[in-house]
Amino acid sequence: MTQPITISAIHDAYRSGVLTPQKFLHRCLQHAQADSRHAWISVLSLKQLDDYLQKLAGHSPDDLPLFGIPFAIKDNIDLADLPTTAACPDYAYQPLESAFVVQQLIAAGAIPLGKTNLDQFATGLVGTRSPYGACQNSFDSAYISGGSSAGSAVSVATGQVCFSLGTDTAGSGRVPASFNNIIGLKGTKGHISCSGVVPACKSLDCVTIFASTVADVAAVWQVAAKFDATDPFARDVVAAKAIPTAFKFGIPDKSQLQFFWDEAAETLFWQSVETLKTLGGEAVSINLEPFIQAAKLLYGGPWVAERLAAIKDFYRADPGRCLPVIQTIIGGAEQRTAVDAYEALYELQRLKRIADAELSKVDLIVTPTAGTMYSIAAVQADPIQLNSNLGYYTNFMNLLDYSAISLPSGFRVSGEKQGLPFGITLFAPAFQDAALLALGDRWQRQLALPLGATGQPFPLEQMAVMSPEVSTIDVLVCGAHLSGLPLNWQLTDRHARLKQTTTTAKAYRMYALAGGPPYRPGLIRDDKQGAAIAVEVWSVSSEHFGSFVAGIPAPLGIGKVELADGSWVSGFICEPYGLDGATEITQLGSWRAYLASK
Repeated sequence: MTQPITISAIHDAYRSGVLTPQKFLHRCLQHAQADSRHAWISVLSLKQLDDYLQKLAGHSPDDLPLFGIPFAIKDNIDLADLPTTAACPDYAYQPLESAFVVQQLIAAGAIPLGKTNLDQFATGLVGTRSPYGACQNSFDSAYISGGSSAGSAVSVATGQVCFSLGTDTAGSGRVPASFNNIIGLKGTKGHISCSGVVPACKSLDCVTIFASTVADVAAVWQVAAKFDATDPFARDVVAAKAIPTAFKFGIPDKSQLQFFWDEAAETLFWQSVETLKTLGGEAVSINLEPFIQAAKLLYGGPWVAERLAAIKDFYRADPGRCLPVIQTIIGGAEQRTAVDAYEALYELQRLKRIADAELSKVDLIVTPTAGTMYSIAAVQADPIQLNSNLGYYTNFMNLLDYSAISLPSGFRVSGEKQGLPFGITLFAPAFQDAALLALGDRWQRQLALPLGATGQPFPLEQMAVMSPEVSTIDVLVCGAHLSGLPLNWQLTDRHARLKQTTTTAKAYRMYALAGGPPYRPGLIRDDKQGAAIAVEVWSVSSEHFGSFVAGIPAPLGIGKVELADGSWVSGFICEPYGLDGATEITQLGSWRAYLASK
């Protein structure tokens, strides 16, 4: 069978019995061990992997949203099982615990496979600045993968893992996505904890998510974006407006666009503008100059001193332990002064006021993620300037505090880079992450490009990512409407979104009702003899809720059901008369368990 690479496909394979987590994860580990593109620095041993698999016992995709999903971790993010190197062997240390975000993912059922290659100390956008080998592009090994989250992107694009974690200070969570035909989300600063992450610029760093579909990025984001009180830069989620169906998007003036003589990339960008129009967008010209000027502050200003601050004791003890190009960049920070820092802060604030005014004219802005891409040989011959070119559209993002997503946009059809992918970035103000994901999902469905470098087609049947401003009603289901069961289509056809897998309060009894197919359970409240029953909670748009309820046959109906956490949601309940001829199955704890017992 074709290796499943999306969360929904993997979970469908688990539910059907085609795959087990052990069989699938063992296969993924073998794939990672056989990697030839320098994507990994270290991977788990088979015993370490089996230890994680044992922790899945008694669980399923019904109660863990990332159950049995393999992922990769950039090697500047701690995983307790493996050393953290930041791509510098002499810097390596063994963490006592995993980073906060890694802990959240593992608790949700995800399984780490190992640590991925990066530009040393996350300093670069190329993926070649590593003593563990220059990471190679997933489409053409002569070309760069992009960086610094190089291996994280390649491991996803080649189907070795379902998703991965990167970091982004200057574009490291977006450029590799563009170069490998995958999704890269650089969310709002502070939404994902940076506790347990080797900093590059601590005030700017973001942990990022790579996956082959926007829906998978959104699913991981829901788990990963948890407030961490131990991270001084963590921020609570702030409600933000949705991007309307008829939206305005900014495009830079043509004179401000740079493609560095890559005509095929320029063609793809203008095609992308037309695609946004077909999605309901109206193009508005904006002035990119204040954004470009802000970008120049990242490496041309005192923020490079933050990179020195992150490793100053290690670096000053012996700079020679770092690669020469890293010495050039980080060593240059020694000349920066406090006066430089304050003057740059004042200039950044001035530029942000102007840039925010440009952004306020539209709902979002679109740019290339990178104007071109380069061969490994070209970057090694001119490491500083070509890296700088790749940051033209990315270096300003965290300085100006915007949220951004890189989306695959097509493949070059001519020139020396023929067949290589191109990506665009959509960016908006901070806290617009959910809105960008919803629009990004529409974008990906419109283009339906193959997934990464695997050649697998885009799964159009995958659930849509819902816009944050769409009015929704939470609906509890416990039987034939559960994920993968016969009536689940009645939810997915209405673009409902699985919000939670949980249990009821210990106050319900479940019965297998007479009749069928489809076979259906009945849920009855009983405070004295009830038990906790496994359920799913789906978000259904208000627009479609009425038609969904209208299709529910007697003796079932919609009432209020109490969840394990004490909250109440609308859900399926059964009229008492419906129990005639029914069989009680409360002791099994779930409808799926009942089906398995038949």
